[in-house]
Amino acid sequence: MPNTLLTPATGTATAPFEYEQLENSVAALRVSIANRLVYAVGKDLRSATRRDWLFALFHAVRDRMMHKWRETLAVSQDSDAKRVYYLSMEFLTGRALTNALLSVGIYDDAREACTQLGADFDALIDLETDAGLGNGGLGRLAACFLDSMATVGLPGMGYGIRYDFGMFAQKIVDGRQVEEPDYWMVNGNPWEFMRPEFSYEVQFGGRLVQEGDHVRWVDTDDVIATAYDTGVPGHELTSVSTLRLWTARATSGINLDAFNKGDYMRAVEAKNESENVSRVLYPDDSTEHGKELRLRQEYFFVSASLQDILRRYLKSHGSFEQLAEKVAIHLNDTHPALAVPELMRLLVDEYQVEWDAAWALCQRIFSYTNHTLMSEALETWPVDLMGRLLPRHLRIIYDLNARFLAEVHDRFPNENDLLRRVSLIDEHGQRRVRMAYLSVLASHKINGVSALHSDLMVKTIFADFARLWPDRFNNKTNGITPRRWLSQANRPLSALIDARIGTTWRRNLDELKQLRPLADDAEFQSAFRLAKTQNKKRLAERIAQETGIVVSTDSLFDVQIKRMHEYKRQLLNLLHVVTRYQQILAHPNANWVPRTVVFGGKAASAYYMAKLVIKLINDVARVVNHDKRVGDKLKVVFMPNYRVSLAEVIIPAADLSEQISTAGTEASGTGNMKFALNGALTIGTWDGANIEIAENVGLENIFIFGHRTEQVAALRASGYNPRRYYDHNYDLKTTIDRIAEGAFSPEEPNRFHDITRTLLESDYYLLLADYADYIATQQKVDELYRRPNEWARQAILNVAGMGMFSSDRTIREYADDIWKVKPLFQ
Repeated sequence: MPNTLLTPATGTATAPFEYEQLENSVAALRVSIANRLVYAVGKDLRSATRRDWLFALFHAVRDRMMHKWRETLAVSQDSDAKRVYYLSMEFLTGRALTNALLSVGIYDDAREACTQLGADFDALIDLETDAGLGNGGLGRLAACFLDSMATVGLPGMGYGIRYDFGMFAQKIVDGRQVEEPDYWMVNGNPWEFMRPEFSYEVQFGGRLVQEGDHVRWVDTDDVIATAYDTGVPGHELTSVSTLRLWTARATSGINLDAFNKGDYMRAVEAKNESENVSRVLYPDDSTEHGKELRLRQEYFFVSASLQDILRRYLKSHGSFEQLAEKVAIHLNDTHPALAVPELMRLLVDEYQVEWDAAWALCQRIFSYTNHTLMSEALETWPVDLMGRLLPRHLRIIYDLNARFLAEVHDRFPNENDLLRRVSLIDEHGQRRVRMAYLSVLASHKINGVSALHSDLMVKTIFADFARLWPDRFNNKTNGITPRRWLSQANRPLSALIDARIGTTWRRNLDELKQLRPLADDAEFQSAFRLAKTQNKKRLAERIAQETGIVVSTDSLFDVQIKRMHEYKRQLLNLLHVVTRYQQILAHPNANWVPRTVVFGGKAASAYYMAKLVIKLINDVARVVNHDKRVGDKLKVVFMPNYRVSLAEVIIPAADLSEQISTAGTEASGTGNMKFALNGALTIGTWDGANIEIAENVGLENIFIFGHRTEQVAALRASGYNPRRYYDHNYDLKTTIDRIAEGAFSPEEPNRFHDITRTLLESDYYLLLADYADYIATQQKVDELYRRPNEWARQAILNVAGMGMFSSDRTIREYADDIWKVKPLFQ
């Protein structure tokens, strides 16, 4: 694409130039990789290590994205298009190289080029480290959305933090989770570009000075936020989105005087304190220091992002009159909620925009996605902490709250309790700022992430706000990118689908419905089962390599991989495992369907109960896997360090997907979508997106069990007594008793006392209430698996029904209904 060079001194155009046109043939790629090895990595063929070859391949691929990336940015700027800015504390991107190779369309040619150069392509792919920029579904959703924004061609960017360390790398030592640093950038990150020209001061602490109607924030401790950009290619390089991540730098270097005196710790103390802001994803917030660091992180990234957004807008606009027509800012959960008072601060304090005009702009610019209904997960911050760290923002929040409560009082003068319920400040006990309420107040649109979640959202946590502004609330059911989660992760199944319906389903996932007539085709069923077997063999090899456990690929692969949390009920799954083990011992000659039960997931470092469940899983696995009476009838596996690249191996191999959260607790889920897209059948509660999956694949092609949301509420309201279920169900009682008496921990019989006591005394997430139906439904799973043709038929129908769950569809709905942003490329 023709472009012009700008002189550094004046920024004025000089002469036009042409981008180098890079061919995608094997020969051209071979030359590019060899050249990148020499000129970017600084090695030659004789001295190159695997890391060197990996970086050379990275650079060769990145070069082929640059033309479209620059074009995307140029078209967006030249057309003065409205842009969306997606603010998220997490972007769980996984590995970038394979995704880029497929997006550019050079995967097979790059493999051949590497082979001709003597480099092991598969080893290089496997050498790439997962980016430590996220932990769970929230971050993975954000990554899928960036992929879809690029594929759809929307102008916009993602903003987040460039964490030096991920949350942690999980090791299993003696069955227990051990956290180790996840320094994912230890070998460098060739995918990113440092942008030192985009650096901003972020203020903390200090005091406020009132000068008439104007407020100055002075005597602050400042940190520099510096930008690093990563390109996110869309399918077939439609466009390339930008992920801009901020890293913290100290405003000054080391204390040279202290250093010269030999006091090396004090010499770097201030620098380290400043730069800790972007050091670690999810610092342990069980301490006051951890809480403060987390709040610093949240403000750090939104302040830098807002300053950057306004800088970009002001490049082509002389006033803020068009700000809401050109800028849409989306809050991915409440972590970026401080963007609201920060935008007010920048407009009112820095640019002298009148308060009411600034607030009117905010309410047109911001939108917010809620990801949880659980009160303990709705973010709040102590007033004292915010006042000490961000005094200007606390005052802005108080001012917003006073004006808001006055408006509510005018509308409902006789409902004083309503004012308490909707206030941005929770006055009970330690006074706290309600970040979800702040997000709702500022946003013109608020969405949930599944039909059930969005319905419950307006009936429960935001019921008062829905009464005030019913038109603000809507649903946007989550989606996943089919490029990574089928095309990339499951090449055997993708090749089969390509052979039958063509390749364009990657962009239009609804085309998978063409597979429905093939569900009854014996030949297609056979080919489908063969693809599944190939994936199961790959996983079995990984299991043996990482855990030493040998599993049979003829067994039913029963998988639950997700963040360890009591509401996700990994413990209910384990109760079934123990029950099944007991039954196998009691009836060894019965017609058992062999099962391999696979768990994976990290527990937050301070989450005692979740870590104890990990230990119990591994203790049960140790006993079951070494019991010769059981053999291949049952194997239990806990895969350590669950991450995106591991999920790409596990999900295509799964026969059964465990989505068993207590009804009303899982906002949506996206793992459920990935499994079904890859031909696994779901066993799950009537919760989150399970409901919409059932509606799209057919209720007869999914295993639903357990109490529904309204029944859960009724049980709790009536005084739920878990012991009643324990006393009246022999299998349940035997299972819990075996755990309690130390059958799986003979060296420490009371090791799991806290688990069994919690189950029998409170059982907040109703495991015991759902146990009997869960066990009965697992028997239905066995019955179906004994009929392989029928199982394959239902699995094919699951794949065929997943068209709705593309993140492309979700992003188009956001763009049309919330952001009002149009694609750059038609």
